Amino acid sequence: MNLKAGLPYWLIKDGLPFDYPRLEKNIETDVLIMGGGISGAITAYYLMRAGINCVVVDSRSIGLGSTCASTSLLQYEIDVSLCDLKNKIGLAAAVDAYRLCGDAIGKLYEIATTVGFHDFSFKKSLYYAADRKHVSFLKDECKLRHENDFDVQFLEKEIIEKEFGFKAPAAILSGLAAVTDAYGLTHSIHQHNLKNGCEVYQRTFIKHIDHKKDGVKLITDNKISIKAKKLIYANGYEAVNYISKKIVDLTSTFATAAETGTAHQDGWRDDLIIWNTATPYLYMRSTNDGRIIVGGRDEKFYNPEKRDKLIGSKSSQLKKDFNSVFPRIEFNPEFNWTGVFGSTKDGLPFIGPYKKLTNSYFALGFGGNGITFSVIAAEIITDMILGKTRSDTKLFGFERA
Repeated sequence: MNLKAGLPYWLIKDGLPFDYPRLEKNIETDVLIMGGGISGAITAYYLMRAGINCVVVDSRSIGLGSTCASTSLLQYEIDVSLCDLKNKIGLAAAVDAYRLCGDAIGKLYEIATTVGFHDFSFKKSLYYAADRKHVSFLKDECKLRHENDFDVQFLEKEIIEKEFGFKAPAAILSGLAAVTDAYGLTHSIHQHNLKNGCEVYQRTFIKHIDHKKDGVKLITDNKISIKAKKLIYANGYEAVNYISKKIVDLTSTFATAAETGTAHQDGWRDDLIIWNTATPYLYMRSTNDGRIIVGGRDEKFYNPEKRDKLIGSKSSQLKKDFNSVFPRIEFNPEFNWTGVFGSTKDGLPFIGPYKKLTNSYFALGFGGNGITFSVIAAEIITDMILGKTRSDTKLFGFERA
């Protein structure tokens, strides 16, 4: 599947920092992780920490799928508001999902610190009304979050203009958010895992998978055999090819990164992630080298060639979107790209076993919170393999599809 196109900023910034071999010999392992992006790296990290032997394989070079196209915003808010999620799955479960995402941000910081990765910054999140008719929704959303002990403030338009330098009818200011570089973090985690005994192979395409009662046997395109007691599908949107029912709608989002120094201009608050209530929503963040990244203008994923031709026009539209909010900031796009992401009905990931595929687990962090969902998936699957019982497994299980 064509998961990205254009020039993702992180790929240009980091390049190919490490090389990983192609699998050229038959192997056996306790757990095979299929997918070497951020989800696979974090899952391997948790497994290795628990003393579980594992191997990671990826059909591409490491990180060159959705990971390098991520804008790497870390938020506890998922693509479905807490108010809407409460109506879908109940208040207690909805609050649990939001809290797990919040906890995951802190855990990601701990992982980054452990592996020696420094491009990680805590921020606040400003969620503003794109239209006056969204103000009542924001009030209800803020009230519900506040009642459930989330660090939020409701802001009127006067405060937004005074404190943040742009006009909006209302906003929610959340105290917990962060930004990182998912592509660079992925490589740093893999390097840490390698030092602790994990094996990582790239450009290793799995051609055949045979799920059996006593394990899983996989054959690569160069006829190499892999035997594993358990298989974890951490290959993101490509994993839908192994699931018999539709669980996700695929969408392409577009992003543009401005020239370095853009975020140093007057009017930009570097301590913020900014996003709005539009559908699709507009989102903005800054980087360590002073760029501003703007994303949105989503399109249904149906034809990669037609989608890729839109990158130039979408970049121009995103520049206009940004300047409609911050007209005094000069924004000159330098890197433009598109990437695939998936949306589920309830905005939640699919994590855990899939009954039709024996001895398998799925770590599918669909949605705008794919990175925080990856942490949740790694924890849940590791506990499952260890035989531990968790109360939150049904929240993300396939039974709800």
